[in-house]
Amino acid sequence: MTEQFVSEALKPVTTSFDTLAMSGGEPGFPREFFWRNEKVVVADILRKWHETGPCHHGSGEMYVRKHWFEVATLSHGTMKIYFERQARRPKTARWWLYSVTPEEG
Repeated sequence: MTEQFVSEALKPVTTSFDTLAMSGGEPGFPREFFWRNEKVVVADILRKWHETGPCHHGSGEMYVRKHWFEVATLSHGTMKIYFERQARRPKTARWWLYSVTPEEG
């Protein structure tokens, strides 16, 4: 199947705390979250990366703006989700679902 763009906020249910990853600046990753009032369970993290951007005050330094995760889920195929370091939309939304690639069959 093809990847479907979503761009909707997620509500984490639980967070795993990988202290090694968190010491490197990564957020605690939600192994379960609500999307469209349905609980989604993450089976595996397939890959992760981050997006950087320049300092907003002109110092020339680069900062991590988003942490991205491509995940396999138990019920919705593959999803790409991200965590915004500085929430810009509703101030409470930091986790977002970018896209879904449903399972074939």
